[in-house]
Amino acid sequence: MRLVILDDYDLSSEWAAKYIRNRIIQFKPSADRYFTLGLPTGSTPLGCYRKLIEYHKNGDLSFKFVKTFNMDEYVGLPRDHPESYHSYMWNNFFKHIDIEPQNTHILDGNASDLQAECEAFEQQITAAGGIELFVGGIGPDGHIAFNEPGSSLVSRTRVKTLAKDTIVANARFFGNDLSKVPTMTLTVGVGTVMDAREVMILITGAHKAFALYKAIEEGVNHMWTVSAFQQHPRTIFVCDEDATLELRVKTVKYFKGLMHVHNQLVEPMLSVKDYMD
Repeated sequence: MRLVILDDYDLSSEWAAKYIRNRIIQFKPSADRYFTLGLPTGSTPLGCYRKLIEYHKNGDLSFKFVKTFNMDEYVGLPRDHPESYHSYMWNNFFKHIDIEPQNTHILDGNASDLQAECEAFEQQITAAGGIELFVGGIGPDGHIAFNEPGSSLVSRTRVKTLAKDTIVANARFFGNDLSKVPTMTLTVGVGTVMDAREVMILITGAHKAFALYKAIEEGVNHMWTVSAFQQHPRTIFVCDEDATLELRVKTVKYFKGLMHVHNQLVEPMLSVKDYMD
């Protein structure tokens, strides 16, 4: 497990984007060998998405041979609703890069058979060869995707009822009107994300500090589902200084002492221009 600590949100977002960029380019994706990328929504990954868009517009990164799988989607919210995760991904990322729409996979919260939709999503991941790198964020209660406290750590993609705390937290996106906040979602399971060959979790802000403490310094616990990734052979937690406030000083010093090793993962930054004939 790696813990990468940067000074602030912008630097942690940039480090994560550099890492994704290098992983895609090193993979050398092609028409018969796609890079599969799991993606989150929410406020945390926005800075990372902005940097990836910048790399694409500069001609350094292409998503032509990338397939994406998103973590979750609300149930019953129209696809074109401004707060749907379809809208989020299109407006904040997909429409700004060269990814083919058919290579983007987001759960359909309006499917007539929600369970069948979840099973089909798992099958699509398998058909794509599994996920190479799953990027995630967490909530203040340590949930990843919508695997809230108490979720099974071997869970698969499924229908999930949202906890009251999550509904209240999401109300800010719906004019602070609780009656408009969806109460159910479709979400990948903890086991679904654990199956990825590599997992990168973005954690920023003092309000996530206790969750990072639970993820790093305490044991695996289904009440803090992000803690499951202690058990993954290739997990990178990328955080800012504020998110480390609940960690022991020696823990922070230990991982900061490894930054010269971690930075070798993103330096030098690769470019698709270097691989053009």
